[in-house]
Amino acid sequence: MNQTLTIVLGFTLPCLMTTLGSALVFFFKKESKIMNMLTIGLASGIMLSASFWSLLNPALENAETSWKNLSFLPVGIGFVFGGVFMLILDCISKKCFKIGENTGKNRAFKLFSAITIHNIPEGLSVGFTIGTAVATQSAPLPAFMFALGIAIQNFPEGLATSLPIYKSIQNKKKAFWLGTLSGVVEPIFATAGFFLASSIKSLLPWLLSFSAGAMIYVIIEELIPEIHSEEKHTTGICAFIIGFVIMMLLDICL
Repeated sequence: MNQTLTIVLGFTLPCLMTTLGSALVFFFKKESKIMNMLTIGLASGIMLSASFWSLLNPALENAETSWKNLSFLPVGIGFVFGGVFMLILDCISKKCFKIGENTGKNRAFKLFSAITIHNIPEGLSVGFTIGTAVATQSAPLPAFMFALGIAIQNFPEGLATSLPIYKSIQNKKKAFWLGTLSGVVEPIFATAGFFLASSIKSLLPWLLSFSAGAMIYVIIEELIPEIHSEEKHTTGICAFIIGFVIMMLLDICL
């Protein structure tokens, strides 16, 4: 595989897979309580699993290079900042944009924001990996496999974005486009990571943990309470476990 093909596919595949995952929202027909619980539970499990395996764990590994025994510091600080950022964003959405606390629009806004923020360091990581491979004239296949792994993980993430948003706003087209737009940031930041490969590595622990904090805020604030608000919450809990395990296996195996 030549370098040009690696760059093109590596930059576009993650976004494409997010789009394909988001498109599954069109196949869900009549709404039911059981389907709601399956949707919210699955999305919660996937997002929580991604927060650790895709974000916090790589953040710690990256921080160990320069921070040694203090690798927990940038990860912990970044995580707190991510949660605080979403809290501030939540307040802004309620006051400045007149989005009510318990409305579907508010939930959709926070879900979209959290997933988009989560995709930024993923895009930077892909660009950094490919950029490093090109700069060092090393084999492009490992860099492409890394991008492919991110792309495969993005498929359930796209689904986990569009389905809860659809449940919140009851509009499949808008849910699909919001899910797709959350993935558009990946090729943009992959390009940035590619050209800044030499300097971006030191920022990755902060960015990855920041994204994890933002994601977990939304899970605790919006999704988990939603599971317990229904009588059939056992279905949601089972779906949560399944979603967590699926995402964990994808992260570990890829």
